[in-house]
Order: sequence, then structure tokens, then C-alpha cells
Amino acid sequence: MADLAIEGGRPVRKTILPYGRQNVDEEDIRAVVAVLRSDWLTTGPKVQEFEEAFAAAVGARHAVTVSNGTAALHAAMYALGIGPGDEVIVPAMTFAATANCVLYQGGTPVFADVDGEALLVDPAQVERRITPRTKAIISVDYAGQSCDYDQLRMLANRRGIKLVADACHALGGAYKGRLVGSLADMSTFSFHPVKHITTGEGGVITTDDPTLAQRMRIFRNHGITSDHRQREAVGGWFYEMADLGYNYRLTDLQCALGLGQLRKLASFVARRQVIARRYDTAFAELKVAHPLAVRPDAAHAYHLYVLALDLDRLRVKRDAVFAALRAEGIGVNVHYIPVHLHPFYQKRFGTGLGQCPVAEAAYERIISLPIFPAMTEGDVEDVIAAVRKVVGAYTA
Repeated sequence: MADLAIEGGRPVRKTILPYGRQNVDEEDIRAVVAVLRSDWLTTGPKVQEFEEAFAAAVGARHAVTVSNGTAALHAAMYALGIGPGDEVIVPAMTFAATANCVLYQGGTPVFADVDGEALLVDPAQVERRITPRTKAIISVDYAGQSCDYDQLRMLANRRGIKLVADACHALGGAYKGRLVGSLADMSTFSFHPVKHITTGEGGVITTDDPTLAQRMRIFRNHGITSDHRQREAVGGWFYEMADLGYNYRLTDLQCALGLGQLRKLASFVARRQVIARRYDTAFAELKVAHPLAVRPDAAHAYHLYVLALDLDRLRVKRDAVFAALRAEGIGVNVHYIPVHLHPFYQKRFGTGLGQCPVAEAAYERIISLPIFPAMTEGDVEDVIAAVRKVVGAYTA
């Protein structure tokens, strides 16, 4: 077996292959340039055009664009009226923004554990954490696979609470034939460059509820009830601030890019699925690492491809595998440190080890491999070769 690069051997790749990156083509660039030559760079016609196209693409009635995925989550919490004294249940295995958005509104995030196979929020754990103060549940479609929305919807309806999908990983996916973006009272998405489509930065919230949509449109515009384009259309100047909002608007430049990206969404997701199947086949023989489970009722969108290491069969911990793969030129990552283990939450809320044991155990052994549409077959083979090389060297 070849020596590991981290020990002085020859690396699989000379340059780092990132775990994710954007795929922008000349059509996208021309669309942005056309907006630069137009009269509207922001709050213009491309915003509405993108919102309507996005809503249609996910089977929702309304889409409200905002400046990023975190702003989307914040707007959703605002629209629901989350405030001091309210609790919102969130999974422990997610990015910090899923919980932070509750705090932005003065509410309290309550952490629920995940299942051990797919790392999706466990409905049974959610149910145990519902109290009279619970106002909403935020699910997270971790890695690109939908949660058990039938169970979550049943819990929410039974208790009279709202269900919000943090679907930032799952654009282009589906649950039991229903598109992600139409499965909850509100669904939030991110357009960061590593996501399925990009607007540079950006986000959107989808909903079938026109009242919630209107509240979020006002919220993203400082709490003001009209924007510049609306006032220009009627030749007026008067505006009123009805509530405290934020400047969370997405520009026409970004929406022009988003429109072109959206047209390629199906091909982007299909390519991610092809890469995932190749990984599945290649890693099926490994006894010390395995991919997360995929449920038969989910169409996985594969924002992430996550391997779970069997630490009992390895001579080293996950961090050593991570470092060795990076040395081989593979830009692996870890998603995520469970939110309740971050110092801020430990200090403010007294959270810590033992609160969500499944998520905590998973965190110690998961590693995310590169997966994005522009990967070549050679890139894919490099990842496979590096994983085999590293785990083979470290197998006990």
C-alpha cells in the first residue's frame, strides 16, 4: 500500500478538490450583465420573476427572496410571531443558523436528537420536547434527504403548532413524490455557492399562506409596506414603516443569476445523484466506513455526501482521517458540530454532552466528501482512491 501523503508519501491529487463549489456558465454571466445595463439593479422586475419561477419549481404558491439562508430562517420566525417565552424545537445536527434564528426573535431553541441512520430529526424526540410554550418545529433536511414529514405534520397539527422546513440542503429533492418546498407551512432555502443553485449569497422562503408571505416581504424591507418599484409604478413617494424589519432584500443582479441557475437545477441534482451512486458502489466494500442511510420514500438531493466511520475498527479518530484526506488533496469537511455543543449555547442555556447522544456520537465519526455537479469522473475517482488509501492505512 502507498505511503500516506501526511506521512511523506505522494498525494492522490496535487491541488485540493473542494467539498462543494458553484457552477456558473456564460449564460449566467450574460444574464447578470444584462441587468447591469438595465434601469433596475435592485427591487426591480427580476426579483418578482425569480420568485414566481422558484415557487413554481417547488410547487408552492409564494416565494419570498431574501439576502441569505439565515435571513430566510429569521424571516420565517418573524412571520410566525416568535417572541420571548416561545419555544421552537430544532434538531441538534444542523448549522447554527437553524437555532440562532429563534434567538433573533427572542425565543428559545429546544434541541431534539436525530435518528442514527440518516441523522434526520427524530419525530419521537420532537414529541418529547413539546410543551405548552412550543410554537413551532424546524426540521432540517440533512445532507439533502427529506425528514419524515408525515409524522412531523401529524405532531404539529395535533398540537396546533407550525412546521418550518430548513430545506437548505434539499432543493430538487422530494418526499413521497411531493417536492421539497411544499412540505411544511414554510420552507427555507439558501443560495450559497456550495448549494444546489447559487445567487452568490441569497435565500428564499416558500409558503402557501399569503399572509405569511406578505409579512416576510415587509420584514425584508425594513418593515416598510412598499418598496421603491411599487412606489415608482404609481408615481408616489409616501411609505410607512409598519414594524421593525431588516434590509434583507435580494438584488436583481442576484435574481438574474438565480433564474439561469434554476433552469439547470434538474441537471445539477441528477449529476449529484450520479456521483453519490458511484460513491455508494465504491464504498460498499469498506468495513470501516459507510454512507448514511437513504429512505425509499425520499428523493435525495445530495447537497452533502457523508461517510460515517466505524471508529472501533480504525486505529485513529475522525480528525486524523480528516487530516490525512486533506493531505491527499481531498477537501473534506465535517457537518456539523451539534449546535448545543457550541460554547455560546453551553454558556447561555447550560447545554452540553449527554443532551442529544445520537447526534453527539455521530459528530465524532462523520466526514463529508466532495460532491458538486462540475466534478469530473477523474475527480470522483480521486476521492474514491484517497478514501480507500486512508482508511486502508488506518484500519486496525
